[in-house]
Amino acid sequence: MEFVKAIVVTAEEMTLAEVADSLPGPGEVLVEVAAAGVNRADLLQRQGFYPPPPGVSDILGLEVSGYLDGQPVCALLAGGGYAQKVAVPRGQVMPLPPGLDVVTAAAIPEVACTVYSNLAMTAHLQPGEWVLIHGGGSGIGTFAIQWARAIGARVAVTAGSDEKLARCAELGAEVLINYREQDFVEALPRPVDVILDVVGAKYLERNVSALADGGRLVVIGLQGGVKAELNLGSLLSRRGCVIATSLRTRSDVQKAQICSAVVRDVWPLYDAGAIKPVVDRVLPLAQAEAAHRLLADSGHFGKVLLEV
Repeated sequence: MEFVKAIVVTAEEMTLAEVADSLPGPGEVLVEVAAAGVNRADLLQRQGFYPPPPGVSDILGLEVSGYLDGQPVCALLAGGGYAQKVAVPRGQVMPLPPGLDVVTAAAIPEVACTVYSNLAMTAHLQPGEWVLIHGGGSGIGTFAIQWARAIGARVAVTAGSDEKLARCAELGAEVLINYREQDFVEALPRPVDVILDVVGAKYLERNVSALADGGRLVVIGLQGGVKAELNLGSLLSRRGCVIATSLRTRSDVQKAQICSAVVRDVWPLYDAGAIKPVVDRVLPLAQAEAAHRLLADSGHFGKVLLEV
């Protein structure tokens, strides 16, 4: 049996240790990891709130970049990324976005697939429509701003500091709302067509209030809780809809379809310079604990990566 180094989670800490090497199953390939993206979902899994799907490695990590048969690639995962090697369904392995080095590319798979599957494939955001992106300074937010602007949509964002909002403006956001100081519904110049929400229950009522006629609220995170009352009359009067989605729990077939669409429709935007990776910092894999503290404290703008 061969061993690789990976981050192991105990009750109190995360440590770099040797674990049994991943063995690819049917339809899987083995990627040698160069870097892994850090996501809030990793923090939730560590706390016991977001377990991996059945049969998936309990090692943290939902996206990596690295090498497959010597070729640089990036990949969307259901788990296992904080390690030197990871087994990945073949359909979730993608070529590097144009112009990106192999480490920086680890910042892309989860955000690109999450944003595209929700804003393009689910909410059908159109040129000229307004989208409100909560958490504009996050990895999801920084990508979503750029993608929405690239297709001709107009962007409003919330963030927790004026510094983050200024950087969101540089990426293309037009309406900048400090959620610590402003009511985002009152701060919007008009109702919005689409909302991409990572907060969940805490924002549900206000999100519905912010929707335009025919508006679509897409909930992709639950940082503000899981239970809230929904005024169906308010939603009905707007002919609106509320959609909650999870990328991790989709089937391999669905994920492969999303990855294929992202390579087809999003990668050319990197080539054209319409989207650029936003990486806050790159830390060694052994410093996963520090990376998690950074996300927990919202002390980052864009993505935090772990280099193997």
